[in-house]
Amino acid sequence: MGVGCDQPGPQLGGRSRHPRYGKLAGLLITGGLSVLAGPTWKAPASLRLGELQVLELREEDPAKAAPPRPAVEERLGPLWLRALEPLADGRGWRFQVQALAPGTAVVPALDLGNGERSPELRLQVPRTIPYGGPWVGFGGGNEDQLPAIPFPWAWASLLLLPPLGLTAGLIQRWRRGSAQRHLQRTRQAFRQHWPPANRTRATLDEAHERGRELLAARFGETARAWGAQQFLDQGLPAWAQWLQSLDAARFGHTEPPFPPPAALLAALAERGQP
Repeated sequence: MGVGCDQPGPQLGGRSRHPRYGKLAGLLITGGLSVLAGPTWKAPASLRLGELQVLELREEDPAKAAPPRPAVEERLGPLWLRALEPLADGRGWRFQVQALAPGTAVVPALDLGNGERSPELRLQVPRTIPYGGPWVGFGGGNEDQLPAIPFPWAWASLLLLPPLGLTAGLIQRWRRGSAQRHLQRTRQAFRQHWPPANRTRATLDEAHERGRELLAARFGETARAWGAQQFLDQGLPAWAQWLQSLDAARFGHTEPPFPPPAALLAALAERGQP
C-alpha cells in the first residue's frame, strides 16, 4: 500500500508549499523600503510668529544622490520663503522661512523632479497673545477685541478754541488794515510818478492815473471824477492846481506849475485818516 500511494509526504523543516509567495513578499518589502526611504525634514518643534527660521530637507542615505532643487519660489505652503540655498555638505537644501499667521502650518509634499517627493511637514505656530485679547501685534484674529476706551471728542474739541480765536482775531485785524495798506501802496506809487519826468502824453497820463488811484483810496471811488471845483469844495486847492497843471501840460503850457508832492500829500493828511 505504501508503494502505490500518491499522497506527498510531509514537508520537513516547515518549508512553504508555495515558494513564489515568499519571493513576492520579499519584493514588496524591498519596494516599500525604497519608497519610504527619501529626503527628510529637519525642523524645530514650532515656529515663532514673524521671525526668520530655518528648515532643512536632507537626504540621509549616503548611497543615494542628493535631492535636486525643489520647485518653490515665494512660498513654502503657508510659510513665506525668504532664502533657499544648498547645505554645506551638499546633501540637501536649507530653507529660510517666515510664518505670518498663527495655527498649524502644513508644508505639502514637494515634487523633487527625480520621481521622489518630500514628506509632508506640519509645524505649530503659536499665537503671541491669548485668543480674544486686545490686539498688540502678530497673532490677532477677526474676533480679537480692542479695549473699549472711547475717545473724548467733546473735551478734545475745546483745545481748538484758542487757535480758532487767535486765527479769527488775526483775520479781523488784517481786514481792518487792508484799506490803510492799500492807501500806503497808492501813496508810494504816486510819489514815484509825481512830478512827471517829462511832458510826453504817456507820462502825463500815467501821473494822472496814479493821482486818481490815490484819491479813490483816500476818499472813495467818486473822487476819480472830481474836477477843479470839487477839489476846492473839499478844501483841497493843491489838488485843484494838480489837475489844472496836468491839463495845461498836455497843451504844452507851463502855467500853472506842477505842485510839489509834499504839498499834495500834506493836504490829504490834513483831512484825517480814512
